[in-house]
Amino acid sequence: MSSDRSRRGDIESLAGWMLDRAAALDGVHGADVLYFFSRSHSLSLRDGEPEENASGVSGGIGIRCIGENGRQGVAYGNNLSRAALSSMIDWSRANCVSSEPEEGISLYGGPLDDDDAFLEQCDETIVDGIASDERMRECLDMTGEARGRDDRVVSVRAAAWGDGYAESYFASTSGISGWRRATSASCGVAVVLKDGESFEMGYFGNSARRLGDLDGRLYARKSVDRTIAVLGGHPLPTGKYTVLLDPEISASLVEEIGDLFCASDIHKGRSMMKGRLGELVASSVITLLDDARLPRRMGSAVFDGEGVPTGRTVLIESGVAKNYLYNLQYASKDGVTSTGSASRGLGSLPDVGTSNLVLSPGLKSRESLVSEVSNGFLVYEFMGLHTLDPISGDFSLGAKGVRITGGELGEPVAGVTIAGNLLDLMKRITAVGSDLEFFGAVAAPTVMVEDVSVAGS
Repeated sequence: MSSDRSRRGDIESLAGWMLDRAAALDGVHGADVLYFFSRSHSLSLRDGEPEENASGVSGGIGIRCIGENGRQGVAYGNNLSRAALSSMIDWSRANCVSSEPEEGISLYGGPLDDDDAFLEQCDETIVDGIASDERMRECLDMTGEARGRDDRVVSVRAAAWGDGYAESYFASTSGISGWRRATSASCGVAVVLKDGESFEMGYFGNSARRLGDLDGRLYARKSVDRTIAVLGGHPLPTGKYTVLLDPEISASLVEEIGDLFCASDIHKGRSMMKGRLGELVASSVITLLDDARLPRRMGSAVFDGEGVPTGRTVLIESGVAKNYLYNLQYASKDGVTSTGSASRGLGSLPDVGTSNLVLSPGLKSRESLVSEVSNGFLVYEFMGLHTLDPISGDFSLGAKGVRITGGELGEPVAGVTIAGNLLDLMKRITAVGSDLEFFGAVAAPTVMVEDVSVAGS
């Protein structure tokens, strides 16, 4: 612990020296420094044999200089010698004075509170280091669980484990500074199943801040069960169906929707949510939150990439678009307060990003929702979600899942396409389930969508 305090003291002193030097340069009106360090380990088995076993560390420091009329420039590197840092500061200033003026550029004046104990972001077992044989045991357990789940499993293509620790330090010439630290762990299983002439590959996994929030054996079972569900699937007849989105699929859709509320994309004309605050953009059962203050979650932090305190922002409430996400620059442009949503890398200027996106759950169980569907299917996989047009909202997605007839799950479905418009889809949502699940920094339950056009056979 004392060595950690000493190292932190060295970084804080170094950052202070960098800020003092930058502030003394002609044309520099302010500056901030971001330091980052991480170490990670990963292991992957293929049919029980090691395929990848890697460990690594990374880190560096970056500085942003701010000049007149909102000019700004960054420079970064991983050499912490005074000579290298001095050159870095000069490059940052040079990039600043040669950049184009921008409206709304400023530094946060505080206060900054870096006491994040309530967020439970660190698992000390990971900080101290997990033994290599423990990673191997986890991967072997997942492999065995998947193999024993069903006779049709012909390959456990990957049983993977990863863990890591990261810390960062932020300081600026406005006088604020603070540390952030967090651990992470992830695991998942990819399987190949064969039934007659039909083959299907599937995967399930997740990530968490703490080891106790992962369940590799459960993920192995889910990987097999979900793959069985779509094995040997056939297209549905072309038509309109009631579609249920599995929580993982709902979460992937929620992630796309959340990005549409970032003010930087709004101002650049890259979001269909531009000018829609106060409008009904989804059905009344939809409430979407961005919340950076949830304990033990992947997107949580007490302050953002500019040192601004984070919080909870309602993006959609009962179907109505309520708020955008802001950093300091775009908040200034719109005459509002930053939501603490600045995202930042060592070599990048502050942008706007999401934290934890949560689609509020309803009261009905998944089983209850299935029982209400007379003609539809449950979607387990979307292909091509990244092709959704954020400006028009148009999409065309391949889908796999399970047929639902008369409230009962039936045969596997594959080879179908769901096309339409995101706004229309959001307004056709008639129910959300009670089965809220987190997938990384996004949480969603099962979602029911009525009258969805499906192209099949």
